[in-house]
Amino acid sequence: MSSDVQHFVGGDSVVGEGGREGDVFNPATGEIRAQCAYASAEDIDDVARVATLAGKAWAKTSIAKRLEIVFNFRNEFIAARDDLAELIGLEHGKTLSDARGELQRAVEAIEFACSMPHLTKGEYSLNIGGEIDNFSVQQPLGVVACISPFNFPAMVPIMMSTMAVAVGNAVVLKPSERVPSAAVELGRIWQKAGLPDGVFNVAHGDKEAVDALLTHPGIAAVSFVGSTKVAEYVYEEGCRHGKRVMAFGGGKNHMIVLPDADLDLVADHFIGAGYGSAAQRCMAISVAVPVGEQTADALVERLVPRVEALQIGPYDDESADFGPLITSQSKQTVERFIDESVSDGAELRVDGRGLELSGYENGFFVGGTLVDHVHPNMSFYREEVFGPARGIVRASDVDEAIQLVNDHELGNGVAMFTRDGHAARRFFEEVDVGMIGVNVPVPVPAGYHNFGGLKRSKFGEGYLFGPDAARFYTKIKTISVRWPAPTDDADGPDMTMPTND
Repeated sequence: MSSDVQHFVGGDSVVGEGGREGDVFNPATGEIRAQCAYASAEDIDDVARVATLAGKAWAKTSIAKRLEIVFNFRNEFIAARDDLAELIGLEHGKTLSDARGELQRAVEAIEFACSMPHLTKGEYSLNIGGEIDNFSVQQPLGVVACISPFNFPAMVPIMMSTMAVAVGNAVVLKPSERVPSAAVELGRIWQKAGLPDGVFNVAHGDKEAVDALLTHPGIAAVSFVGSTKVAEYVYEEGCRHGKRVMAFGGGKNHMIVLPDADLDLVADHFIGAGYGSAAQRCMAISVAVPVGEQTADALVERLVPRVEALQIGPYDDESADFGPLITSQSKQTVERFIDESVSDGAELRVDGRGLELSGYENGFFVGGTLVDHVHPNMSFYREEVFGPARGIVRASDVDEAIQLVNDHELGNGVAMFTRDGHAARRFFEEVDVGMIGVNVPVPVPAGYHNFGGLKRSKFGEGYLFGPDAARFYTKIKTISVRWPAPTDDADGPDMTMPTND
């Protein structure tokens, strides 16, 4: 087997011994553009062995040197952005402008990792009692695995792994097998930045590779981003094998619209937040929840022409608003959800099914779709629709709107549009959702805040980036020290419970 996209292990391209490979498509044309090697359990064992050896030396590297390399990585990454955007467009299908936006957000995570010395400097308490000093230190875990999704081929791997590297761990990245090339390029960028070989590795594959990472005794922690069903599996299986796990699932992100909101502004934000990147974002707005029939009718009146005007095309079409879905199966799934919404009684206001583009007839395209009068018992509402089909769920009042959000099993993101500060304050106090926007449609925090949902959108206690990432990727040791004076005499054993007197 001679795969086009190989593993990146110990600073080299490696085919591996798995003997399996998978197709990598250009989703705009439906054509196979490469073959990607799939790792076996034996391959994962090999990469874990390489990472363990490299990680031991890296953990002992001075903070100053590690910080220098992370900063070098930032500069090399910025220099490579155009090439990375091209790779992302070819394998994911998102437009070049969208890919560049993804890469810019990734820079935030790299820059925040440069604050690692402050985040891991520990604590010290002098003379807690009996001339004993207490202090704590944070140390790397060893080898950690990062399992990333297809929808952000560079940003999410960087958000997962950069802090892990900065605090002294070695990393095994398992990117989505749908978009493998950007991950390998990240390995080469780390190499240019001066990172020792074996500290950052890439192993491709499917469930076999994932299971090998989850069960390998040399992997100390696992971070995951993907669907809720798989996130739950990764969390349970990883924990069962004694690993620290943070696993992020999907979202059904509501946009509550109060009658006092600027509806033209709302409509523009809904289009951008709901349909950007063909809605293949876990933080995309899934449904608008206008409060009151008059608000709903006025909003839908504004949305319909905007959805109809959306331009769909390949990644390098500068006029395109968004591109194709990632696979033909994804296209079929989204169109099935649209079919079911109509069967369940919803009103299809804009229909994007059956879209064919001249010259791209075999691409995985679905046009912008808007479904009105969606109800909570519909599969279109209950499940995450990972494609450009968005819904309108009408609420009679604010209480019903908030209850809709809280009753849904997913709690990734939510937004409210209003001019009423009291209503907004009540909203963010009462909604059971991890990331909340007030007049902000996609409330993804900056790289120095924690990212994560609630309910079945997140399993485990870690956060993807922000201050908590440094905690997740380190272990804490607390040390008690007493240095007796030379004149102290032993006075026999003390059998009572130690106190700080």
